Amino acid sequence: MLNTLLSVLGLAIAAVLIYAAVKPKSFALSRSAVIAAPADLVFGLINDLQGFNRWNPFARQDPELNIQYESVRAGKGAAYTWIGKKAGAGRMEITDSVPAQRVTMKLDFSKPMEAHNTVDFTLEPQGANTRVNWAMTGPTNYAHNLMTTFFSMDKMVGGQFEAGLASLKALAEKAP
Repeated sequence: MLNTLLSVLGLAIAAVLIYAAVKPKSFALSRSAVIAAPADLVFGLINDLQGFNRWNPFARQDPELNIQYESVRAGKGAAYTWIGKKAGAGRMEITDSVPAQRVTMKLDFSKPMEAHNTVDFTLEPQGANTRVNWAMTGPTNYAHNLMTTFFSMDKMVGGQFEAGLASLKALAEKAP
């Protein structure tokens, strides 16, 4: 009986390890929201990194977060580094910026795990409103694929994106 149980357990572990090995080597997730504000106003809250961190859920969740802005704070080349208890450590840089249309960022984590992702915000005017799409893509390694066998990155990070877009919406809609 014990040998059968150990054999089944061994097969189950092997199946999980093999499954993680054949999962895709990249990920993509996104969330959208319609904001009752013009695209240029919404763009300013994304393109200026200090404005970005007023609603960024990852910055807001860590009261011990230390952010160091580099000399350029808005537009292409703007960047900051962070270190925090919950948020880990890393650097974010705006790599492309098209006024009232798009902001692309390079997101590099050094802690708790190294990761190098691309973040895209696209803005689509819809009359007096703006549809904002927040997307993130990046490569995955075996450890990431093993972890996401048990935990949904889309639900965890997607939930943060939803909270961030709700905060962006509230901030943009109360702006004068």
